[in-house]
Amino acid sequence: MWRFVLRRLLQMVPVLIGTTFLIYVAVFALPGDPIRALGGDKPMPPSVYEALRHHYHLDEPLITQYGRYLLGIVRGDFGETLNGQSVAGLMATGWTVTVQLALTAWIFELVVGIGLGVLAGLRKGGIIDSLVLSGTTFVIAIPAFVLAYSAQLIFGLKLGWFPTAGTDDGWPYSYLLPGMILGSLSLAYIARLTRTSLVENTRADYVRTARAKGLPRRRVIVRHTLRNSLIPVVTYLGVDLGNLLAGAIVIEGIFNLPGIGQQIFQAVQIKDGPTVVGISTFLVLIFLLANLVVDILYGALDPRIRYE
Repeated sequence: MWRFVLRRLLQMVPVLIGTTFLIYVAVFALPGDPIRALGGDKPMPPSVYEALRHHYHLDEPLITQYGRYLLGIVRGDFGETLNGQSVAGLMATGWTVTVQLALTAWIFELVVGIGLGVLAGLRKGGIIDSLVLSGTTFVIAIPAFVLAYSAQLIFGLKLGWFPTAGTDDGWPYSYLLPGMILGSLSLAYIARLTRTSLVENTRADYVRTARAKGLPRRRVIVRHTLRNSLIPVVTYLGVDLGNLLAGAIVIEGIFNLPGIGQQIFQAVQIKDGPTVVGISTFLVLIFLLANLVVDILYGALDPRIRYE
């Protein structure tokens, strides 16, 4: 197992270098001068302008800038914002909010999505199956911002069940409504994926053999059918955790949650390249670690995978 994990870690290195390079080039190769943007409408003295460009290494070739940035990442330094603040310190102020929001959405889609998928798969062609399929289709067809504004109006303003904005009520109450909206699309996919995988494995030879041996139905479902059916679901859940952290920008804006989604959105507006690159790099690391956990869970669910 340790060799399996080490091999996956080594495979992450070129992926990290490639993705961070593309992000860095995409951000700093865009037209516009972020240093001049700092002065706003007032002209910046040439000496100050040159000093700031030298401080942020913007007077060096792009590949040299990226090399400096990569060395900083190795030391745990994600750079410095254009107003002199550490990117890591900036992320620390909003990271807790984004993590709580993403985990709320992830737990919601994990529990409800798998539960609905199992119910639909075990009752294929029945009323519950039809309701799950039609309900998930409805959720997939509606954009997230429409669901968010509708949920705010109905469950927040009309019924008063949840707060409509901010984090004053703490976790989990302030995060329940935005978390459910953020995880609703993934919940629909997880429910459908679980249902399809469960239906396919129900017809497998090893399941028929287990039934022929006289094993109880619950044991056949839990130990044989469901365990193998969860392999593609685990893949999606692991990848989706990274997507939830990176994709919370719209939901954080609608519900006024001060997370890193709002920080990166504001950084893009003012052309704060170091902040955009630093937060994006951190999200890439989270995404890669989530994939590593998925690979390890693969080996736990199906021992044959670790020997491939």
